[in-house]
Amino acid sequence: MSQDQYAPEDPTSQHVQPDAQPEQQIGHPGLESEMDLEPDYGEQTYRGSGRLEGKRALITGGDSGIGRAVALAYAREGADVVISYLPDEEEDAQVTARVVRDAGRTAVTAPGDLRDEDFCRQLVERTVSELGGIDVLVSNAAYQMSVGGIEDLSTEQLLRTYTTNVFATFWLCQAAVGHMQPGSSIVITTSIQAYQPSPSLLDYASTKGALVTFTKGLSQELAPRGIRVNTVAPGPIWTPLIPATMPAEEVGSFGAETPIGRAGQPAELAPAYVFLAAQESSYVTGERIGVTGGMPMP
Repeated sequence: MSQDQYAPEDPTSQHVQPDAQPEQQIGHPGLESEMDLEPDYGEQTYRGSGRLEGKRALITGGDSGIGRAVALAYAREGADVVISYLPDEEEDAQVTARVVRDAGRTAVTAPGDLRDEDFCRQLVERTVSELGGIDVLVSNAAYQMSVGGIEDLSTEQLLRTYTTNVFATFWLCQAAVGHMQPGSSIVITTSIQAYQPSPSLLDYASTKGALVTFTKGLSQELAPRGIRVNTVAPGPIWTPLIPATMPAEEVGSFGAETPIGRAGQPAELAPAYVFLAAQESSYVTGERIGVTGGMPMP
């Protein structure tokens, strides 16, 4: 393992290879503690440099995976953090809160379901109330569940996927922008699935395509107000979502198809989210950063 995120290392061997990944399935939504092979979210390696000093961030899906890695990185860069998550994910959320507080920053835990429009609005209001404002919104939480094909896709799943992934992002942004000052940033997690959709994830992939378009459109609206909107598009990333939503045999080979030859780790995503929240990306809006292990996106 690297000493920190700056240490030179061969990316093909930097993290666990697919042949070491267990063919495991866990219950949805999935806890990191249930995984036979827990993800690397950067606790031992992420080194901050004050790039987000004094910022106040709301991160959805902040209990585990990419959200936890982003919360840790933001805290070590000087930000206070509110994390939202499903009530069933309390155990993981408390780990995230601990690493944020260990970095000397404020951590606010906010369990609830983003499919509830009122909860989305209350989440923003709580961030403003407890942190004194909101400078960064990371809309990261998402729902996915693999199905055999379109004929197996229930209306219930379709509505859940779209409400969690798309509607909640609209509601959060609607609630947040009125509180944001010039220099604020919105970062939305999309996916390579928006560009290379898997048939078994058709509903999920289409929501990510919608969020790419949403990012482009909202960035145009908010740019004159000094608020930037960008997206990070991950490739195959090793998180609890994988064994909780995919067949065991696919979990065992997850990420092997990438040119780098392995799944990415949440710690490898965090620097992209830091960059897009920091002042150094002041001339970047409406853009996408792909973190895909070399898988091309049009």
